Amino acid sequence: MNDLHYLKAIDLLRKVSSSNGFLASAQNISNYKRVWARDGVICGLAALASGDDDLIATFQKTLETLGNNQHHNGTVPSNVMTKGDKIEVSYGGLAGRVDAVTWFIIGICQFAFYKKDDAFVKKYQVSIQKCLYLLEAWEFNNKHLLYVPLSGNWADEYITDGYVLYDQLLRIWALKSYNYFAKDSLITSKIEKIKEQIEINFTPNSVGEKYHERAYDEANIQEFMPCSFSPAGYKKQFDAFANSLALYLNIGDQNFQESILKYALKLSSERPLQLIPAFWPPIEEHDLDWNLLKNNCKYEFRNYPNEFHNGGSWPMVNGFFGLALLSKDKKKEALTLLNAINIANAINDYSFYENFNSETKLPNGVPFCAWSGAATIILHQSINTNFKFFV
Repeated sequence: MNDLHYLKAIDLLRKVSSSNGFLASAQNISNYKRVWARDGVICGLAALASGDDDLIATFQKTLETLGNNQHHNGTVPSNVMTKGDKIEVSYGGLAGRVDAVTWFIIGICQFAFYKKDDAFVKKYQVSIQKCLYLLEAWEFNNKHLLYVPLSGNWADEYITDGYVLYDQLLRIWALKSYNYFAKDSLITSKIEKIKEQIEINFTPNSVGEKYHERAYDEANIQEFMPCSFSPAGYKKQFDAFANSLALYLNIGDQNFQESILKYALKLSSERPLQLIPAFWPPIEEHDLDWNLLKNNCKYEFRNYPNEFHNGGSWPMVNGFFGLALLSKDKKKEALTLLNAINIANAINDYSFYENFNSETKLPNGVPFCAWSGAATIILHQSINTNFKFFV
């Protein structure tokens, strides 16, 4: 029998279901009354986990909306808004969104895998090939790692740029998802080459030619993979989403994966919400990166220490950390985490806030945020029904 937290999350996904797909929030805020690539696919993954036919149908509409508005060069919309006969398409604000492309591929292929419907992938074959060519071009140096602009992914007001760990890992998941259907030896080889470069450049004591040997040595990587590096050096913050994906996709040797797990579990246990912050530690006003952080916002500054991307706690991110825990046979810890996610989502009569201050526990961002509910659904079903995505 499903508990109240799960049923409330399902109800939220019903409320954000539209004729064009999942909206980012049930709150009447214009920027969130859109079909977003990453939000929509994550909600779609929750729909698959739920087994709810209506929600799965909304996921299909989400993918169709994104596919129908793909740019001729392969770029997938960051978001799409429909007003009657008028369609507004955005491919990003201050910069394009690299992760819209990879989430789109993941969404198409995970939907088809769940439905056992190869024809759905064939329908989007041309779209996917455009995405794959675009990802190759975004390497720039043809050395297997994507080069991502500042503001180029979900952490669009944070400091990560260059070779951003999160985007490399999403690309691996996208390629693995697609190759389940394509069974292409060139894609298999590409996955291995990307994985090799991640392990050479993001894990400690690695063997192989580094992109930036001096910066790698100065970074002194120890407990987890740093969030990004560029010609200017490494950004060494812990990226919870990226390191969760690394565990989920089994990147890095076993000892190092155990180190990531140990660090992440300790970090979440020390926080008042018992949730893992998106990035840690927070950037403070006296830190070198503060000016970069404070200027990277189009409207209002939200990245105060312990809030938003700058050390804030997101139920959505914690949902993926829960999947990582389950992939490492940490069911007890995953249950504890699910409880913490549910408690956070239930604040103010189930307001499903976007994120929380990791020190004060006060909510931030938009209420009735769809992917906060998706976190509960994905983790609840993974624990209780042994639901699994293809990885």
